[in-house]
Amino acid sequence: MNSMFQSLMNAWKLPDLRKRLLFTAAIIAIYRFGCYIPVPGVDLQALKELTTGGGVFAFMDLFVGGALERVAVFALGIMPYITASIIFSLLTVVVPSLAALAKEGEAGQKKINQYTRYFTGILGFIQSVFFVFLFRSQGAFTEQNPLTPLSFYLIVMTLTVGTILIMWLGELITQRGIGNGMSLLIFASIVSRLPGGLYKMFGTTSPLTWLLMLVIALAVIAAIVLIQEGQRRIPIQYAKRVVGRRVYGGQSTYLPLRINMAGVIPVIFASSVLILPVTLAQMTPWSWAKALAGAIGPGTWWYLLVEVGLIIFFTFFYTAVQFNPLDQADNLKKYGGFIPGIRPGRPTAQYLDRVLTRITLPGALFLASIAALPQVLIQGVGVPFYFGGTSILIVVGVALDTMKQMEAQLLMRHYEGFLK
Repeated sequence: MNSMFQSLMNAWKLPDLRKRLLFTAAIIAIYRFGCYIPVPGVDLQALKELTTGGGVFAFMDLFVGGALERVAVFALGIMPYITASIIFSLLTVVVPSLAALAKEGEAGQKKINQYTRYFTGILGFIQSVFFVFLFRSQGAFTEQNPLTPLSFYLIVMTLTVGTILIMWLGELITQRGIGNGMSLLIFASIVSRLPGGLYKMFGTTSPLTWLLMLVIALAVIAAIVLIQEGQRRIPIQYAKRVVGRRVYGGQSTYLPLRINMAGVIPVIFASSVLILPVTLAQMTPWSWAKALAGAIGPGTWWYLLVEVGLIIFFTFFYTAVQFNPLDQADNLKKYGGFIPGIRPGRPTAQYLDRVLTRITLPGALFLASIAALPQVLIQGVGVPFYFGGTSILIVVGVALDTMKQMEAQLLMRHYEGFLK
């Protein structure tokens, strides 16, 4: 514990790191402030039941830190950006022109990011229009405060601009702060809802149930940390090279392959993919669409089944995007490295791919099981708020990733880090 505080003090002593920490805190504060500024012309009392019924909107409200309940400027949250990112990640695999851009390095990635930003604005606008019609169906506009063309325009533009502003704030954190900006904003939203959820649990559950939930939560957090930090180390041997009278190479090292290389991205992606169609179905005037959305919304077994499948899919997909065995094998061959017992080149790539598949599968199943576990507990124990496995995975995963970035900053300056 003392070393932890000493590491924090070391981080605070570094001017550059202190500046990054203060900048990140300031952006998160601005984001939370925006979650309390209501859009004009909406009766908030008429929408109370929308986010307290435990359905898709209550689940969505968790990811935006209560901004949807308040119909705030940031009510749409970061979900339009995540949806746009998912779509372009998939398109880079199937569309040749985007695949070529992705291979161009930093310049191509900047172009794809620009397309993602434009599409985020379009999705934000579409979602804003649907939300206005949803608000009208819930009686949020009265005779004294009717929905006029001007108020319709103001609400839609406010929500759309709010989405674009959130995207910009997240990118600012990524560029000039600590950690991944988008993940930290979701982290801040979920954590902000935790005190209220715990207060409800205190008032509606017995001490024994509370103690049981605490033990389970601690065990889940410990398991998440263990899996997130777990890795398979592939031994690498470098051949000796003689240049003049000097001998280079010959040392041994290892290639670390993490069990969960994708982090919490599959969980965020799966939640976003499921929330969007269910949300749009709830906003339609058709009763059959609303009934279908209720049947497959958060808290149902159908939702859980699809979420598990999507988490497994996105774990393998994002791992393949992050780590290319063929490129890794080529780099090893280029610099004279090889895996003992495995021939360089394509055999090395096939070996890495086989090992990566074997360790990614249990990692994906673990993520899916953690996301599914609270659903079973909610049905059996009756937890009065939706702080499920998805939320726990995101909170713990983002905290670990942010800690690692601070760790890297400290080690670069010859300080002892957080992680031992």
